[in-house]
Amino acid sequence: MIKTISACTAEIDDVTAAVAEISGQLGTDKLLAYSVGMVSCYADFISSGVIAALAKALPFPIVGTTTIAGAFGAGNTGSGGSQGEMLLVLTILTSDDTEFIAAVTDSISGEDDAPLRAAWEKTGALRADKPVMMLSFAPLLLNVSGDFYVETWSAITGNVPNFGTLAVDHNQDYHESQTILNGEAFRDRYVFVLFYGKTRPLFFMGGISEKEAFKEKGVVTAAQGNLLQAVNGVSVADYLTGLGLTKDTSGNITGINSYPFILDYNDGSAPVVRVMFAVTPDGSAVCGGKIPKGATLTVGYIDAGEVLKNTDAILASAIKALEERKSAENSNGGSMLIFSCVGRFFAQGFNTSAEMDNIRSALQNIPFHLCYSGTELCPVRGRDGSLVNRSHNDTIILCVL
Repeated sequence: MIKTISACTAEIDDVTAAVAEISGQLGTDKLLAYSVGMVSCYADFISSGVIAALAKALPFPIVGTTTIAGAFGAGNTGSGGSQGEMLLVLTILTSDDTEFIAAVTDSISGEDDAPLRAAWEKTGALRADKPVMMLSFAPLLLNVSGDFYVETWSAITGNVPNFGTLAVDHNQDYHESQTILNGEAFRDRYVFVLFYGKTRPLFFMGGISEKEAFKEKGVVTAAQGNLLQAVNGVSVADYLTGLGLTKDTSGNITGINSYPFILDYNDGSAPVVRVMFAVTPDGSAVCGGKIPKGATLTVGYIDAGEVLKNTDAILASAIKALEERKSAENSNGGSMLIFSCVGRFFAQGFNTSAEMDNIRSALQNIPFHLCYSGTELCPVRGRDGSLVNRSHNDTIILCVL
């Protein structure tokens, strides 16, 4: 069984006060044999020194990511948790029967498997037993897709279930997005935790409806990896403005996070969703996954109603599964790790806390940690029922522990 203990602080500038607030809420005497801390925070908590000081103060490794907003619920404070944008949330995973090994790759400069393979050889390959799960915090790089991460890790580890996120932050171009291991933060390194033991994680995913899309369809005529360069022979920027999307005073397309691409590979498989992170000066779009040339493309749209509707549905499924497990095992335990796409955050308009409000309401009695994500990494069931690791955009993913 994995037990969770959560705490938060909004104190960015006073390092001593921030560490004291977190430490006071956690109560580290409650720790079991093995522990790791998962942190999500506003980027300024790194530059102010709070993350480094927190890592020194705590008797276990911490891993995590920057984010645009986060929340937790049912923590040890009994307050029902908290949520916010300029917030640091820390959740301890602690267990007597599940061991956690935290690690980081070397610098990643492109879609080369060498840094990932080297990190595995220093950690997972040294043990005879296979991890039951990998918890991932991946860097958001313009030349590396989420698909590369999950496909490469699956090949290296023998398809260990991979659940996690790509880092984001509060800037439009995400230039302060970073992954975290202990007191260090990285723009270009992949941080991960390997779970060894008896835990049996359950995975859930909810996405946007294909009904929420423009009627026009285009064909991808130029693409390289996760860089979509042209649709129907014109730049992506021109294609999008041709559909009616507008530009701001700086020439940037307004609200690109709310307009994901729905791609049909034309191979009989289900369409996939790819979010845009940025539009480059030449009019190409940096996306959250591979864009194959020749695919049929539809521009989707997510709004607040659609976000909340599928969030509520996936929460109901996860809660039901957790209750069934608790009944079968005669247990009172259980918690959830949740990553929701940053595109869903922006789709909520002025009420950016709506999804967090719904999650906290639905999970009043269940510990959880939520943060917003650049790309969601979550296993799905294949045709034969086995788990297959996938990279997703504009989704909400849950891991039930």
